Amino acid sequence: MTSKEFTLPDVGEGIAEAELVRWLVEPGEEVAEDQPIAEVETDKAVVEVPSPYTGVVDELRAVQGEVVPVGDVLITIRVGEADLEGGVPDSEGTVDGREQRSGPAARTTDSDANDRVGSPEGERGERGRPIAPPSVRRFAREHDVDLAALVPGRSATRLTKADVRAAIDSSAEPTESGQTEPVADRTERPSGDASDPLSADSSDTVSAPAAGRTLTLARPNTRRIARENGVDIDDVPTETRRDGAAYVSESQVLRYAEGESPPTASTNSGRATAATSEDGAPAAATAEPPRTDAEIERRPYEGVRRTIGERLSQSKFTAPHVSHHDTATVEELVATRAQLSDTVEGRGASLTYLPFVLKAVVAALKRHPILNSRLDEEAAEIRLLREYHIGIAVATDAGLLVPVVEDVDEKGIASLAEEIADLAERARSRELTPDEMSGGTFTVTNFGVIGGEYGTPIINYPETAILGLGAIDERAVVEDGDVVARPTLPLSLSFDHRVIDGADAAEFTNAVMAFLEQPQLLLVED
Repeated sequence: MTSKEFTLPDVGEGIAEAELVRWLVEPGEEVAEDQPIAEVETDKAVVEVPSPYTGVVDELRAVQGEVVPVGDVLITIRVGEADLEGGVPDSEGTVDGREQRSGPAARTTDSDANDRVGSPEGERGERGRPIAPPSVRRFAREHDVDLAALVPGRSATRLTKADVRAAIDSSAEPTESGQTEPVADRTERPSGDASDPLSADSSDTVSAPAAGRTLTLARPNTRRIARENGVDIDDVPTETRRDGAAYVSESQVLRYAEGESPPTASTNSGRATAATSEDGAPAAATAEPPRTDAEIERRPYEGVRRTIGERLSQSKFTAPHVSHHDTATVEELVATRAQLSDTVEGRGASLTYLPFVLKAVVAALKRHPILNSRLDEEAAEIRLLREYHIGIAVATDAGLLVPVVEDVDEKGIASLAEEIADLAERARSRELTPDEMSGGTFTVTNFGVIGGEYGTPIINYPETAILGLGAIDERAVVEDGDVVARPTLPLSLSFDHRVIDGADAAEFTNAVMAFLEQPQLLLVED
């Protein structure tokens, strides 16, 4: 009988970490080799992680929502024929009467289990987290219940949904057990002495005073910043919790390192008290009314949304962006699409304007290859790419994802229509693989499907240009001195000015417009 450690593999294209979205298995569950055991989210997609072994799940080493570095132990699995035949561990840590151990140390001895039953401190994993299956943790998160403050009820060893429901239904006010009181009660008190338990509870901060926590969740980069600033990450005040544990961000570490107080209810109360000492008015009369949960909706800045933000910031503050705008008159394009629509729909796909745009973009890139390039700053060279892999921005519930249509120059309009529809559908359902979102050389974003004409799209770094499409609509156009209504397509090209000159951008846009205004020209392009 052997306990095998399985570390998080590189599930993407050179990723450094991934966020654990959810566990698909629980401790004691039998798993087969290649069976999905977890879903993790990289900066590109949500992917399933398969088990490398056949055996019994011994321990889950990460909590849902935690960012796990590649190479860190994700799970331990007991392998061997004896494990599969031995059954599932019971509440005292044995399998059919045999004591089980995790790694080099015993998980729980019989005496330890007896001593710790019914104690909230006892019902914790080796990392200090409350023991609860993933489904219970998810249920608690959905109802804003702090697992760290609960005591197992019917189960002697782990929290259940019944325990969470009891906490939801309970009308008792939390006290010294670690739960917090309602915001209104906390914020109306003066800040007081931190040594007073009631005063300590008056803060909105979830964490205890300095060195009061034994477990803090944080991204690897946050921990690095804490080390560089000589900060014990367990001392940093935070209001954010994940699965019953405190979660600390980079900005909170930096504020703490600089000696600044976090913006909590207790500090606001302190300011109000100081103000009233000068004019003699009661603190409650001058303090700004605290915001309640009914007034503020809090959404986590994590997962795909956080990755999008980091990537956009990297692009915006690395490449000097310039945007060039123009408008194509696309009367012939509208007519061509209408003529081909039935033929393409007969192949099971809907024909939009996007396949024509991709073909026009590639034809223009061949004439102006500087826009299909990457800047290698370390080698001090610009790499002109010979492949034409075009990213298409797709709006999803999780944020903007960019699947890549490879080798656009080798595909026809109908094939592109089918592939675009498939990629967009799987992007919205989060079924794309990391490979399908990698390797783009140029990106097209169609904000016109929502409305509007022009924009300033941010380059999909490390690419050097991105083309934004406005809505095709009838607009006033001057022809031979007369104002007439014609269908037009607004174009917005953002480019990296380190690599691309304004003249190159204008000439490229002119070429795209020519192919869109006369789509038959695409037939004679190589």
